[in-house]
Amino acid sequence: MKRSHFFRTPRRAALALTALALALPSALSAVTGSMGLVSPAAAQETQKADTARIVVIGGALTEIVYALGEERRLIARDSTSTYPEAAMSLPDVGYMRALSPEGVLGVDPSAILAIEGSGPPDALAVLKNAGVPFTTVPEGYDRAAILNKIAVVGDFLGVPDKAQALADTVGADLDKAVADAARRPEGERKRVLFILSFQDGKIMAAGAHTAADGILRLAGAVNATDAAFPGYKAMSDEAIVEAKPDAIMVMARGGHDDSDEQLLAHPAIALTPAAATKSVIRMNGLQLLGFGPRTASAIRDLNDRLYGKANVSQ
Repeated sequence: MKRSHFFRTPRRAALALTALALALPSALSAVTGSMGLVSPAAAQETQKADTARIVVIGGALTEIVYALGEERRLIARDSTSTYPEAAMSLPDVGYMRALSPEGVLGVDPSAILAIEGSGPPDALAVLKNAGVPFTTVPEGYDRAAILNKIAVVGDFLGVPDKAQALADTVGADLDKAVADAARRPEGERKRVLFILSFQDGKIMAAGAHTAADGILRLAGAVNATDAAFPGYKAMSDEAIVEAKPDAIMVMARGGHDDSDEQLLAHPAIALTPAAATKSVIRMNGLQLLGFGPRTASAIRDLNDRLYGKANVSQ
């Protein structure tokens, strides 16, 4: 009988072991324990990651790697990693929430760095058990979360001093941007409806505990959806009219976007103050919702688009 060709490469062997581990976790645990062996997942927890060849999943994390001056280690990125422009020359392993293990492992990384919320779960399970060190960076939508991302990436790359310096700069810039926005009196703050998607007349809007909600608050605006409306959900026409948004905000995605006129002509939106003033704000999604090194600039840009560049009286 001829030997199988499947195990001729270490990568294929790792994937085979991963499949076995996922299918028979208890059996594998018993076997490795009795033989004194360590599973790939356990090994990566004790082994210091080799960060010479890393795949980064999450646009804000890629920005941080570049801001730290460590971009030479990057060998691939996900499709949300579109800034800086130099990152676009890297191989694209797919959308962060629709990853393929083969696509990520196919570039032969020495380590993987991913933002919390990447997926799908079964793909992450394969990646985490493939013998390649895998680090997850917590997601969040405030100042503390941004600085924590910088610290985690810095520790992962072994450059904590550079990360601290970047965190100090980013933190100071954030503090100034937030303080400037906070000077606007509560009664003057505009209500903004963030629309994630607009298809076949159905509106998916951002509620509480979302990146959109976080950036609106930091920029001195009010999320027009009710506080009891968590996450991104479909919004009824009645709810849109009752929300009374002063402005509609959408991500700028490219040529396939609906026009301002199409948005404002929606039967429910047409009855809002936003339609009366034709107020539609379009911004780059990564800058606006990434909560990374450029968030202070996003706060200033959004604030300017909502209120103009005039200073608020002290």
